[in-house]
Parts: sequence; C-alpha cells; structure tokens
Amino acid sequence: MTHDIHIIGGGLAGSEAAWQLAQRGFRVRLSEMRGSGSVTPAHQTDGLAELVCSNSFRSDDDAKNAVGLLHHEMRRLDSLIMRAGEVARVPAGSAMAVDRDVFSSEVEKALSRHPNVEIVRERIDALPSSGPTIVATGPLTAQSLAESIVGATGQDRLAFFDAIAPIVHRDSIDMDVCWIQSRWNKRTEASNAEGDYINCPMTKEQYLAFHQGLLDGEKTEFKEWEADTPYFDGCMPIEVMAARGVDTLRFGPMKPVGLDNPRDTTPEFPQGRWPYAVVQLRQDNKLGTLWNMVGFQTKLKHGAQVELFRTIPGLENAEFARLGGLHRNTFLNSPLVLDRQLRLKSAPHIRFAGQVTGCEGYVESAAIGLLCGIMAATELAGRSWRALPRTTAFGALLAHITGDAEVETFQPMNVNFGLFPPLHEVGKKVRKEAYTSRAKADLEAWLNSEETVLA
Repeated sequence: MTHDIHIIGGGLAGSEAAWQLAQRGFRVRLSEMRGSGSVTPAHQTDGLAELVCSNSFRSDDDAKNAVGLLHHEMRRLDSLIMRAGEVARVPAGSAMAVDRDVFSSEVEKALSRHPNVEIVRERIDALPSSGPTIVATGPLTAQSLAESIVGATGQDRLAFFDAIAPIVHRDSIDMDVCWIQSRWNKRTEASNAEGDYINCPMTKEQYLAFHQGLLDGEKTEFKEWEADTPYFDGCMPIEVMAARGVDTLRFGPMKPVGLDNPRDTTPEFPQGRWPYAVVQLRQDNKLGTLWNMVGFQTKLKHGAQVELFRTIPGLENAEFARLGGLHRNTFLNSPLVLDRQLRLKSAPHIRFAGQVTGCEGYVESAAIGLLCGIMAATELAGRSWRALPRTTAFGALLAHITGDAEVETFQPMNVNFGLFPPLHEVGKKVRKEAYTSRAKADLEAWLNSEETVLA
C-alpha cells in the first residue's frame, strides 16, 4: 500500500494519530521498531500501545479533574485509546485503569484491521527528508533517530528518568493482614464490593524501618552521561521521595488518611483506625491476578527490592510478576523547536506527537497524538486548521508545549488546571467545576462552528 503519511512509532500517540488519519480516509504507514529485532530498555512485548509504567489513566472525573476532562474531550473526538481503554477497563475507584495486555491487543486489532493502515515492523534511523511525517517515538527514542532529531532541531535533546512500579501476584498477598478499601470508600459502579485497593498497614516502627531501608538499599548506578539527568516529579522513584524527609511518603503515596483498618478496631473507632502509613496496591489486569504497588516506582536493584518490599506487612511472601525499573526518557524543547501545529520549524513536513514533545502521561501523550493526527489530516485535505480554544484541556495542553511554557525551564507536564486561562471571579470551592463546565461548552462550540473543519 502506498501511503499519504508516514508515522514513526506505534505507542499511544502514534497509534492514536494513525487512527485519526485512517478514519478520515488517509493511507498510513505505521513504523514500529519492536518486532523488527530492536528493543527498548522498558518494553516487554512488541504490541502497539504497550503500557510500560502504571496501568492507570488516572482520574476519570470530568467534572472536577483536568485529566478526567481530557478523557471527555478525547471521547468526543473518537479516540481509539479511550475506546480500547473501556474494553480493557478494570476497577480502580474514580480512576480509569486497564488490563494492559487487553488494552494493547484492542489497539493493535483496530489498526491492523483498518484498510487504510499498514503496520511495518522496522526501525527508522533518520528523519525523512521529505513527505508528510509524524514522529511519535516517545521517551525511548532510539539513539540513531534521536541524533537525527538533534541535527534537525539544532538543540541538544533534554532527558529525564522515568521509574516503573513493581507488580505483585494477588494470591501471594496475605489478606489476613491487608484489607480492600478505596480511600474514603469512594468507588465506581465497576468497583469490587469492598473497594478498589489492597491496603498494607504499617505501624510507626515499621514505617521508620522501611524508610531507612529505602535510603540504605542498593540503587541502580548511573552512567557518567546520565548523572545530571533530572527526574519528572509525577513519576519520582520512591527512594528519592524518601530522601526528601522522613514524613514525605506519609503525605504522598503512603498516606493513611481515609483508610480504616478493620484489623485495628476500638470502641472509639469500631470501623477501624487509620494506620500510621499504608502501602496500596491497585488491580493491574481484568482477572485480578496482578496488582501494582501504587506510587512505588523505584531505582532499587532487584535483589534489594525483593528484600525490602517483603518487609511490608502482608507482602512477606509476595511473588513479583515484575520488579521496578528505571529508564531514560527523551523529549524536545518543544516551545522552541515546534510551531503551534506541532510542526518542526526547521522541517515543517515533520510533526511530533506524544511524550517526545514534553507532555507527560499516557492520556496526555495520546491526546497530543490525536490532535497531531487531525492537524495532519486537515493539512493533507488542503484545509485550514482552526485552533482549539485554550479554555479546553486539549487547547491548554497544546498551548503549553508549543509556545506558552518558558523555553529555558521547559519540563514535562501533565494536564492540570494551572495551564487553563484563570477564572479569578469564581470562588475556589467551585473553580474546578467552572473550569470543566467552560471547557465542555467551548469544545462543543468549536466542534459545531462552521469554521471548524475536521478533515
């Protein structure tokens, strides 16, 4: 099949861009290096849209949460990632979490069956000199292609480390010690009867010993050229958080508030008291056989992980389906090198999408892939692109990475209400609802406008 556009990278962003273009009648060549003999430091399969870190798309609350709003907007534009996510969904309270194998399979099935998509297992070592192209190689861009990107941008690439959380076999967790409950008992209709999280309680003495173990545990050694690479705060290794203060974890991933331990009741607290600290695990697959340790991204060496994590109450006999890991992420200084339509200023036939642009998170990556695909389709159709309102989640995120962020200090960013035009006249208690209400109305107006043409 000859193609109208070449997409390099079959992750969430590349897959979403391919879907948007193919649905609009354009022929897509989708190049993915996994399956051709090439691998990355973090992926374990050659499946399209493989999730390598958490299995969560985070909050699905489109009334009060920025990422939940982005979910809503993606669904309104027929997102393949959101479609596949619904099929692969597993209980996670008010969050959207998926069975990662089912999710990847659904994405690949949709694209492989589409008559306008050709999936080619090949590694691309250099940016094409001509022809419409989308580069969606993500944070693990191969070295040869990364060097080609550096040559085209004239700017050295930026990088940060992203850490992966361990996954535990459910039947190895001691449920005589742990219990299932969502924080403050918040659950969705798809939730388990008791809740969505397995909770492992810690006393003060256990927590302090665990905290010291994180500080003392043997860590992954950095290569010389990696030593000054910063972490992204949204995926901070747990031992790095621990080094920031003895109570940092108790106000972060190990916070106990809203969790009543039924194994520790008193007349005053008949439902159970809050532990001093808690480790939470979230369901990772539809069968409920695998659970990931929430917020436990780590750079501890594997032996140190097993030894320390088995000191957690209830995980003394834990069997790990996957231990934590660390990999280097690569991204562009996008506000400097990309235009407002994600085109490379020095080579406008090339667009970039996904995490390589400096957005952070599965949902954000897919959202930028979606927009990139629609922008490319509009251009291929010979039509003009009408910018999205910056009051929408799409518009706010896109504006940040294509010009609104400070070039000198640009770092990866999740979607958040701080990126939206402010609503100073609205009180703090209802401000989030005001942001989402405004965004939804403005998106509908944009979609229904005669000036908006989605090829």
